[in-house]
Amino acid sequence: MTGDRLRLVGFEELSAGALRGRLLARREEFWAGSVLDADAVTALHDPVFFHQLGGFGALALTADGADAGYLLGVVSADRIAVVQAVAVHPARRGAGIATRLLERFAGLAAGVGARVAQAVTLPGDRPAAALATRFGAHAAPSPGHAGPGADRVVFTRALPLG
Repeated sequence: MTGDRLRLVGFEELSAGALRGRLLARREEFWAGSVLDADAVTALHDPVFFHQLGGFGALALTADGADAGYLLGVVSADRIAVVQAVAVHPARRGAGIATRLLERFAGLAAGVGARVAQAVTLPGDRPAAALATRFGAHAAPSPGHAGPGADRVVFTRALPLG
């Protein structure tokens, strides 16, 4: 499977509730190898990202219609494009799917005036850090970001890309 034969579909073109259910049903597959536990993965998939904020989300489909990956994101009122989650099915990793999803998101976000893109990760999440670094994002430790003792790393990159 190459990234060339991939089709990105915005969430606004899909049934939000059905899509969320489908992705959550397969969360163990899509999030295999993640540093996040099952509860944390479920929490990332708040219904608001599918219903009210779905215009920034996208599903990557293969030529035969299989789910290959997806992105949840939003642009805040202060013009920060926040990547909530990016997941690629393990059988499809390394084919540029996350890159395509992030490029689409960054383009949409810049188009509505976002000035930077950010993603928050757990310390030690090497795949997320590698992806952010490939996009030229800079890491900043954020002690207590998610509450006392819940440190995070915030990756930030100016928009537009390129």
